[in-house]
Amino acid sequence: LLLLPAVTCPLAAAQSGQEIDCVIEARQIVDVLSASEGIIDRLYVQRGDKVKKIQLIATLSSGPERAALDLARSRAAMVGELRSAEARVDLAKKKWLRAQELEKKNFVSVNARDEAQAEYRLALEQLRAATENRRLAELDVKRAEEVLAQRSIRSPVNGVVVEVMLRPGDLMSSNQKDPIMKLVEVDPLNVELVLPVSQFGKIKVGQSAIVLPEEPVGGKHVARVEIVDPVVDAASGTFGVRLRLANPGNRIPAGVKCRAHF
Repeated sequence: LLLLPAVTCPLAAAQSGQEIDCVIEARQIVDVLSASEGIIDRLYVQRGDKVKKIQLIATLSSGPERAALDLARSRAAMVGELRSAEARVDLAKKKWLRAQELEKKNFVSVNARDEAQAEYRLALEQLRAATENRRLAELDVKRAEEVLAQRSIRSPVNGVVVEVMLRPGDLMSSNQKDPIMKLVEVDPLNVELVLPVSQFGKIKVGQSAIVLPEEPVGGKHVARVEIVDPVVDAASGTFGVRLRLANPGNRIPAGVKCRAHF
């Protein structure tokens, strides 16, 4: 008998528990835009740089916003109106109490006592208005701080800068389609697999798998099942599975082919 060499296909390999083809992809690709319009003042990163979440990566020109914040802080620091209102309350209260005592001894009329009481109540209202104005001034400071913070653009993810589209001096407008830069999150990574329908129900979320990236990356890495598609593709008789692969130090590049087995 003539013995022919065995040929292993991906689907058969999956059915027998052997290695199957997969692709290592970036966790997500992020286009960095600005919440407000303005001229780009400075970029703090360039292509190829690693960035961390909330790291400052760019700023817009912010002269008017800084001036508005300084003005709001100055108003919030003013205490003259509040101190004056407190002094009026103290004086009006003493006058009212004195009028009450004098009215009891018939030294002043009831009308004079009522006038003193009315002055005291008016002073209380003026104090409340001064307190509210102080509170509004403090809120203006917070609003000005938020407006100024929008001029600072921070990274939404831990990742790598793969492309910078705009430069200092360029205008960032609300109707602009081009982002300032493009980031990719590469820790963790996604590992995408396609399995035959015969494996449906056998692969569970949280299950571990061994991922073998192609050379020259190489190595053996443990990943976890994160997503199992609940729908099977009728045309190919397959369903998708996504693994979550930790990538500390960004040692594994995205876009690499791999082999995996459970």
